[in-house]
Amino acid sequence: MTDVVVTGYGATTPLGGDAASTWENLLAGKSGVRPITGEWVERFELPVKIASQLAVDPSEVLPRVQARRMDRAEQVAVIAAREAWAHAGLAVEKGEDPKVDPIRLAVVVGTGIGGAVTLLDQDDLLETAGLRKVSPLTVPMLMPNGPAAMVGLELGAQGGVHSPASACATGAEAMAWAYRLLKADEVDVVVAGGAEACITGITVAGFVQARTLSQRNDAPEQASRPFDTGRDGFVLGEGAGIMVLERSEFAAARGATVYGRLAGIGLTSDGYHITAPDPEGTGQARAMLAAVRTAGLEPSDVDHVNCHATSTTVGDVGEAKAVRKALGDRPVLTAPKGALGHLVGGAGAVEAMIAMLSIREGIIPATLNLENKDPGVELDVVSGEPRKMDIGAAVNNSFGFGGHNASLLFTK
Repeated sequence: MTDVVVTGYGATTPLGGDAASTWENLLAGKSGVRPITGEWVERFELPVKIASQLAVDPSEVLPRVQARRMDRAEQVAVIAAREAWAHAGLAVEKGEDPKVDPIRLAVVVGTGIGGAVTLLDQDDLLETAGLRKVSPLTVPMLMPNGPAAMVGLELGAQGGVHSPASACATGAEAMAWAYRLLKADEVDVVVAGGAEACITGITVAGFVQARTLSQRNDAPEQASRPFDTGRDGFVLGEGAGIMVLERSEFAAARGATVYGRLAGIGLTSDGYHITAPDPEGTGQARAMLAAVRTAGLEPSDVDHVNCHATSTTVGDVGEAKAVRKALGDRPVLTAPKGALGHLVGGAGAVEAMIAMLSIREGIIPATLNLENKDPGVELDVVSGEPRKMDIGAAVNNSFGFGGHNASLLFTK
């Protein structure tokens, strides 16, 4: 049975405008959290004045005319997809690469929130300036499948364009969908991942009212503290991560470089609460075990877990319990959101890339701002400095509002 392999990857995040700079700055212990640059913070008198905004604005990368025709979430998806496509050695316009039949090329790119910025901006125009000022591109820019559609058009994909929406698990779930498409031999190549770019008044206010955001405004770089006793919530971020996934036989036939293998997937749901995870982590544990099972491995084979750990009081400890329940005490953990903040729909994809690179490079990034580990986290979490380690298999966890659980297992 065919393997699913990674032949390219791309990203744009608060740590860097591409995958390489994101990885480099993560290893260097840098933070993407900074004061929000937007007049609406003061206008709405919001108690949270920090976020993880992009290191490189899309306006610096995309032609002005093209950028104006896309919502910010669509922009970051296209930027990351272009990098991933080129990285896979497929940098040819609109499905013209002779190595890939467009009918055998699919896209699975999701978003947790979607084009809310466009919706808000265009509604303001309608109310203040009237119908004639509303853009005819409003609907294509705000629709939740917009990022996937834009990537599909960019690459000329004709094998299906899909857009899962499972909150913070979206990016990882997109890769699970891609895995299934490739395993079923429906297509040869899938461009998969997640995107989010919705740092605006209503989203910040909503998360504030849900009491999920850190209010450490006086020390932005120290605000996101996964597993630390001083954590007080997550930091809202933006960005995108995309991988090119292929059937191993197809990748070998075209001479592609293989960076890793997506060996197993696990998708479950808690059936517990709309925002809170099951405190016992039962559904999360089942997702990890499903990923191990589909990879044909045993729990003891997992060396590393790249955690979802968002820096919330309940969520971090619950995930640690789930890891112990599913995989035991052996795996070494890390939590990239200490540096990245929470990219919502883009988080699972960017962090899956990080998990794969940890295997490939033999090094686990440190969890930023972990100074006093919560006693409820009875596992080895990398902090202070990155840890060199030979990793045979790693699990990447992504969990979302609504009780969505997605675990991906990568191997060399």
